[in-house]
Amino acid sequence: MVGPFRGGRTIAGTGVPGDPLTFYFGSVGGGIWKTGDAGTTWKPVFEGQNVASIGAIEVAPSNPRILYAGTGESDIRSDLSTGNGMYKSADAGATWSFIGLADSRQIGRIAIDPADPDRVYVAALGHAYGPNAERGVYRTTDGGRNWRKILDGGPETGAVDLALAPDQPQTIFATLWHARRPPWSVYGPLGGPGGGLYRSTDGGEHWTQLTGRGLPDKEWGRSGVGVARGSGGRRVYALIEAGTQSGLYRSGDGGDTWTPASSDARIVSRMWYFGR
Repeated sequence: MVGPFRGGRTIAGTGVPGDPLTFYFGSVGGGIWKTGDAGTTWKPVFEGQNVASIGAIEVAPSNPRILYAGTGESDIRSDLSTGNGMYKSADAGATWSFIGLADSRQIGRIAIDPADPDRVYVAALGHAYGPNAERGVYRTTDGGRNWRKILDGGPETGAVDLALAPDQPQTIFATLWHARRPPWSVYGPLGGPGGGLYRSTDGGEHWTQLTGRGLPDKEWGRSGVGVARGSGGRRVYALIEAGTQSGLYRSGDGGDTWTPASSDARIVSRMWYFGR
């Protein structure tokens, strides 16, 4: 336990490349916290804003003073908290500015180009209790002044995870999730068609849904994706909720073919909640 005491649950955390002491985390109901001494002490740095639920936070790899935060948790429990879009700090968390996507409600992931802190991708899950338009994958190339939707799954299906190939950032993977949280349910959200894994090799201009070739052929629920550093975008991992085919999958050729890596019960349990 490195604090803060009774900080609440969190799904968003990030560090500063080259600095082993500085970290940030976003609480799903308690804003953003920062440590400069590897967790010995923490301070809240988001208290001046009118929203407290943080679903994603990232430091720009090329400029550690620039941070982006997406509000609204993507683990849509029965007691979820909503957000009101994207925020940016240009002074290492001291101050924040609202930069748009106000109706995205729940944001699952932020990915920043390693060489360009103004080029940012956002996975917006959207409203948990009903359809809405502001969901999918968004991109800005001017630091958040303007946003463009580059992957659209429709009003019922949002984006929940993103991964850039660290050494080939034009290669992007994204996962979509059709999820609806019934107000009366204390169990997992209701699923539906439209979920899946997508790949772009041109910075998000064009996308291909990856199907077959070792991937589950059942209806997908939540899924997460990651790309190994130093692999040129070829080593990819996907954590997929798909009924009896749920589990961790691995690709060694950039997503063209896949093999199961593990179906351990500890991985596939409650994947709608832990699918990253």
